[in-house]
Amino acid sequence: MRFGQENVRFDSPLPSYINRVYELQTMDETRIIAKFYRPGRWSIDALRDEHRFMVDCATAEIPVVLPLMLANGETIDEVDGFYFSLFPKKAGREFEVTCDEDWRRIGQLIGRIHLVGSTKTADDRIVLHPSQSTVADIAQLVGAGFVSTTHLDEFIEITGKIVEIAERGFKDIELIRIHSDCHSRNILNRPEEGLMIIDFDDMVTGPPVQDIWLLLHDYADRSQREINLILEGYEQFREFDDRSLKLIEPLRAMRMLHHLAWCSKQVNDFQFNKNFPDWGSDAFWQREISDLRIQLQIILEKHSTG
Repeated sequence: MRFGQENVRFDSPLPSYINRVYELQTMDETRIIAKFYRPGRWSIDALRDEHRFMVDCATAEIPVVLPLMLANGETIDEVDGFYFSLFPKKAGREFEVTCDEDWRRIGQLIGRIHLVGSTKTADDRIVLHPSQSTVADIAQLVGAGFVSTTHLDEFIEITGKIVEIAERGFKDIELIRIHSDCHSRNILNRPEEGLMIIDFDDMVTGPPVQDIWLLLHDYADRSQREINLILEGYEQFREFDDRSLKLIEPLRAMRMLHHLAWCSKQVNDFQFNKNFPDWGSDAFWQREISDLRIQLQIILEKHSTG
């Protein structure tokens, strides 16, 4: 189905901080979702990488919400400097784990996605690797002067150690197309279709374990049972490299840094300043660096015993 601007009317805005998302209704009363991508966040080629990954998953009969074909013959168009896409509205309930089999089902879903993800590359997406994405995140925070001068030296010291340890762990670990934001809110339970994964907006080229640890309710060393159950399902479809489990806590630290860098790019937004009035203050950085130091200690303890 093709949609031009004349065929839809705007309705309700939906919650989304990064992008602008609206629910629309077509002339025949079909409900669709319009996503306007934040300017400057992704190139058109990076967005195409995302959509190709989704199409590849759908071709493999993995339930995803595919973007609709637009009037320009693509799934992405541009208006007033904003890239946008349209998606069919799909209802579903956030998947809740209530038994061992639920963990296996999640593992099966991720294993199937990674089987597809390993077949092609996404050359214009972020590479989730300490020497690439994390170094860039740190440079964003330090180079643009966001870190309080009171805590700058400590921040550089801690993050340098995190990168150094993480780089050693990433050696010889495969990097493939992954979802990258695979937490429970992005997995819907649709009884007629099974588990559906949504929101590929943060897809990257990265280690498969990234899509596993975000589902855990605790640190890796206290989640071994859940990890084993997920991998039981995962390995029905794809072999998993157990060496990469040691990356879970470094990846947690990398995600903390990525979130800080992401926030630094939103500081001029009115809504951001309203929601995070003390972001960037001395007190803010004292808290963040304390959290990073605790996470570094967890990484060091795991590294010394692993």
